[in-house]
Amino acid sequence: MIRRFSTRNELQTMTSIDRDSLIYDWNTTGEAPKKPAGAIQFDDETLRDGLQSPSARDPELADKIALVHLMDQLGLHTANVGLPGAGARAREHITALVREMAGLKIKANVACRTVITDIAPVVDVVQATGQPVEVCAFIGSSPIRQYAENWEMGTMLKLSKDAVEFAVKNGLDCMFVTEDTTRAHPDDVRALYATAIEAGAKRVCVCDTCGHATPVGTAKLIRHVKSIVDATNPKVGIDWHGHRDRGLGLANALAALEAGATRVHATALGVGERSGNAEMDLLLVNLRLLGWIDNDLSVLGDYVRLAHKAIGVPLPSNYAVFGSDAFETGTGVHAAAVIKAFKKGDPWLANRVYSGVPADMVGLEQVIKVGPMSGKSNVIWFLEKHGVQPTDKAVDAVLQLAKTTPRLLETSEILAAARG
Repeated sequence: MIRRFSTRNELQTMTSIDRDSLIYDWNTTGEAPKKPAGAIQFDDETLRDGLQSPSARDPELADKIALVHLMDQLGLHTANVGLPGAGARAREHITALVREMAGLKIKANVACRTVITDIAPVVDVVQATGQPVEVCAFIGSSPIRQYAENWEMGTMLKLSKDAVEFAVKNGLDCMFVTEDTTRAHPDDVRALYATAIEAGAKRVCVCDTCGHATPVGTAKLIRHVKSIVDATNPKVGIDWHGHRDRGLGLANALAALEAGATRVHATALGVGERSGNAEMDLLLVNLRLLGWIDNDLSVLGDYVRLAHKAIGVPLPSNYAVFGSDAFETGTGVHAAAVIKAFKKGDPWLANRVYSGVPADMVGLEQVIKVGPMSGKSNVIWFLEKHGVQPTDKAVDAVLQLAKTTPRLLETSEILAAARG
């Protein structure tokens, strides 16, 4: 039941505990999402899979370093800093980033094919920097990939075993990654993961490489992988790496965590191969709202904007939470509710009365604009915020302009009309 407040004074003097009564949360009642038993870990793929986007540019090293520092501030655990086999520039940047991480909590990993020549350069990076680097050794796993590549399962198992053993022998933590796991046969998944775990892999990574999975399929697959891990070595971690070709990247990441994944991969703004990956920024926001994490997200906007600038990926105006329109309104009814909340002197209320995401949680604020659907309250609020007396004449002049302009007014237009 929602509590009803009998008087205006009673509402204005409510305690912080009473605030729970103002929102009935269907997301957390009844059959609510089950919070994972252990701590959720995050692997940021912005500087590896993210840069495989056809629209991305490889940032300068200084921008990569700045992004890694923001990842660290956000409480992310690991960052994939590249493919050592991609060339000299890639190895140079990887080495510099690993060295930079020496003073940070976040640690580095890199992507390698399950061939020793890909993994050998990682040994050199570790020796040069004195810092740990996790090897993410990947191989395709689906029947369609096996058919296209003319692969035999026996060969795949040997490649996997040799690669993992080489990494472990050289003191490297290894995560074994199966590409296209969401279209792989259960028996093949079992054979590959059991082989890698027995060879010493500390983590296995389930990949929705082609963005094929739905949340239901994701949960089924993670539970299957968990049964393999539990039977082979229960200490092995389970990662989820999902793409969003069907627009389900974020939903699948949440489903994977609920089903038993212990680390989830994502990228800033969802940048990545083809349509991209699950969005790290939106994943963090959703997990914070679910109460599954308590990370400080005040610099999350800085992380998004730097990725947008450095990688060259778009930041659409209507992008959730961080687009320019996300906390902005020029609609009279909506603005009136926000303004009334502000006038009660309650930022908590103002950030929730017409928003599913509290702006202040991510270091942003509600913005009231004036446009063709605005009312007097919009204009009065805007003028007061800009130090202009909201006389009837000034308000009417701004409203007249707003009603005849097919867009939101610029600040200069509003002030000119009010002073005209």
